[in-house]
Amino acid sequence: MNARRAPEFPPWPQYDEAERDGLIRALEQGQWWRMGGNEVNSFEREFADYHGAAHALAVTNGTHALELALQCMGVGPGTEVIVPAFTFISSSQAAQRLGAVAVPVDVDPDTYCIDPAATAAAITPRTRVIMPVHMAGLMADMDALAKLSVETGVPLLQDAAHAHGARWQGKRVGELGSVAAFSFQNGKLMTAGEGGALLFPDTELYETAFLRHSCGRPRDDRRYLHQIAGSNLRLNEFSASVLRVQLRRLDAQIALRDERWTLLSRLLGEIDGVVPQGGDVRADRKSHYMAMFRIPGIGEQKRNALVDRLVDAGLPAFAGFRAVYRTDAFWEIGAPDGTQDAIAERCPNTDAISQDCVWLHHRVLLAGEQEMHATAEIIADAVAAT
Repeated sequence: MNARRAPEFPPWPQYDEAERDGLIRALEQGQWWRMGGNEVNSFEREFADYHGAAHALAVTNGTHALELALQCMGVGPGTEVIVPAFTFISSSQAAQRLGAVAVPVDVDPDTYCIDPAATAAAITPRTRVIMPVHMAGLMADMDALAKLSVETGVPLLQDAAHAHGARWQGKRVGELGSVAAFSFQNGKLMTAGEGGALLFPDTELYETAFLRHSCGRPRDDRRYLHQIAGSNLRLNEFSASVLRVQLRRLDAQIALRDERWTLLSRLLGEIDGVVPQGGDVRADRKSHYMAMFRIPGIGEQKRNALVDRLVDAGLPAFAGFRAVYRTDAFWEIGAPDGTQDAIAERCPNTDAISQDCVWLHHRVLLAGEQEMHATAEIIADAVAAT
């Protein structure tokens, strides 16, 4: 592999005086938790408006957002939640921690999003929720999934941890009629280090979620009259002040990432053996949380060695997610009947992608055009040396 100049990428997270001003504002208001301050309430209104939702609820992190949504949607012991087999494990563990069974189904080999046909085949009388994940900010097939939801009566919960600002046929995440969960973890498209949010299309479910995220306690309670079971999942005022600024930057960053991905994906597609993540014309705005590509047939061991070479060459590269059913954590609690091999047989695309997929952090796509060429050249050299 020839030595090449290490590309220069913008740092992440990004911040300036606006975040500092927000933190000082939160500090000086004298109330640092959501029940007495203004930052969380303001962020929730702004986030809901941006995504076209009736309500938003800020919470401690994206995993808690999923868990809270599932609980409010009736998930618990004796129920099942359908999840894509190729995803970060929070998608399945959120259901499993509630005592439900997580049922992994296969994904599309081009988009890496949940396969609607595989989803339909997995529905049983115990299925309570279908959870599509908008992988790397590319929306899953929301037309087919919405149709399936109507036909079966099983609601959707969008795992939109990668999809801040994404759209499906002109509709924002909050305009699709289903609950959606977001993450603000340090690497996400908006971040306060940690944090999460839920979007709700109706007031009743939102109010239930509010109670459960605040120990079951109404907003105006002074006598500890906890109405329903819950936990403390409240976001603090400092994090919300940072997220308000991060939200204002999002549109410009998405536009730049989209422009850079158009170039980088073309360059990657010209490399022998490399297949960039595909798209769907109906997903008319992709937020590009990751720059993902496959090297079909490379195998997990060589793929991992390739990632190491890319990191050594200066790229923020990572191996693709491991199939959830190929982790020990998946089998600890709430696993479906059957064996790992039996699930793998039903998920051939996931099994392949989890062994041959590589992704680059989205800050790559915030760099200049020259860096896209340099990135592609490094990947070409590394793949040729594999």
